[in-house]
Amino acid sequence: MKNHLETMRKARNISQEELAGALEVSRQTIISLEKGRYNPSITLAFKLARYFGVTIEDIFIYEED
Repeated sequence: MKNHLETMRKARNISQEELAGALEVSRQTIISLEKGRYNPSITLAFKLARYFGVTIEDIFIYEED
């Protein structure tokens, strides 16, 4: 799943480490999310949306096959 996570994080000058700490996940999880290798759980998607003050749809781009 494509996403705007890296762009949003960098626009706010937040490191991957800082974001991982705030969400209580590993830095590797953030890296995998940004590269589109990992789809978040619904809980993590909501945490990300709340952290950035946006909707889940503002971060993640759902594409049907």
